[in-house]
Amino acid sequence: MTNENTQEFDRPDAPMIGADGNIFAQLGIASKTLKRHGYRDRATEMTNRVQQSGSYMEALAIIQEYVTPVEQ
Repeated sequence: MTNENTQEFDRPDAPMIGADGNIFAQLGIASKTLKRHGYRDRATEMTNRVQQSGSYMEALAIIQEYVTPVEQ
């Protein structure tokens, strides 16, 4: 499920590649990145969507709708 709102902004770079692969660690990095760039509401929206996802891969796909993963 793609949220139309995620297509209306430039996704910030998040230093996720090479970080802990645990989905909660990945979510934390993405959320902090969004908040640092002034997207607090999007961070909340992303977190809610990830928590409702059915798999690790689905959760990662959702995160990538909001941020661009880059190396640490």
